[in-house]
Amino acid sequence: MNQRPTLLITGASGFTGHHACKHFMEAGFEITAVTRQNLYNSEKIHLEVCDLTKKDHVNSLVKKTKPKYLLHLAGQNNVGSSWNDPVSSLEANSMSTAYLIDALRQENPSCKIIVVGSALQFDPASMSTLTHPYSLSKTLQVLIAQSWVTLYKMPIVIVKPSNLIGPGFSNGVCSIFAQKIVDMEEQKSEKVLEVYNLKVQRDFLDVRDAVKAYEILFKNGKPGETYDITSGVSRTLEEVINGFRSLTAVDFKVKSEIDKQIENHSSIIPLKLMNLGWKPSIPIETSLRDIINFYRRKV
Repeated sequence: MNQRPTLLITGASGFTGHHACKHFMEAGFEITAVTRQNLYNSEKIHLEVCDLTKKDHVNSLVKKTKPKYLLHLAGQNNVGSSWNDPVSSLEANSMSTAYLIDALRQENPSCKIIVVGSALQFDPASMSTLTHPYSLSKTLQVLIAQSWVTLYKMPIVIVKPSNLIGPGFSNGVCSIFAQKIVDMEEQKSEKVLEVYNLKVQRDFLDVRDAVKAYEILFKNGKPGETYDITSGVSRTLEEVINGFRSLTAVDFKVKSEIDKQIENHSSIIPLKLMNLGWKPSIPIETSLRDIINFYRRKV
């Protein structure tokens, strides 16, 4: 009997982490879910509690699990928090990545690694493009990963997902809207949805499509390359709200502080990923329906 490939997933208790654990378990991987606290419960998945900002803890984790694959999702992803404590963001995003990939360099340098970057990275060649400490931490994270590819020939792929949406607990704007609408349905909230700017555009991609992309990149991704994972379509928040409006009987009002378009969002077509055979398969209408139904079930 062939042994199942071992996959270490950091940040396993988070929004994307839950979907990744489910997808890769169904795909036949042996999953070790890494969390900072004991927040994951599954008989079919191994759990390891580890503070990834502690080098010795990470070394012990890697020696114990000896993964063939690493999906590194863990990190600090709040811009506001990065202003209050920039060093913690650097530890959580940059140093944890360095500890992980260097532990793997020593234990299993052939381990295939996906590091999740951010659309909020900045261009190191132009410091004027640096806007907050979070951007710095994610940019350094990617530079570290790319450096280990160059210096040690490690098979590391960097991904830049767009705004991931779908069922599950998330701090994303679509989940915030859905929670608010469900509260309206339950007579727990005023029938008003507040948004800063209705005309802001974003690329929304279902998280279940994103984790399918991760599997393809484990198999065929080129080390050192960065792959955009997007739907290729920019939508305004007004379009998203109208999508939710079609899914509820509640007649709610929308309040916006700004009603003029002040930010254009250029669509990014994920050509490199599409050339590997991936394309989005879940329509946004399905994503929005699944999100609001998730919160209805929780109520």
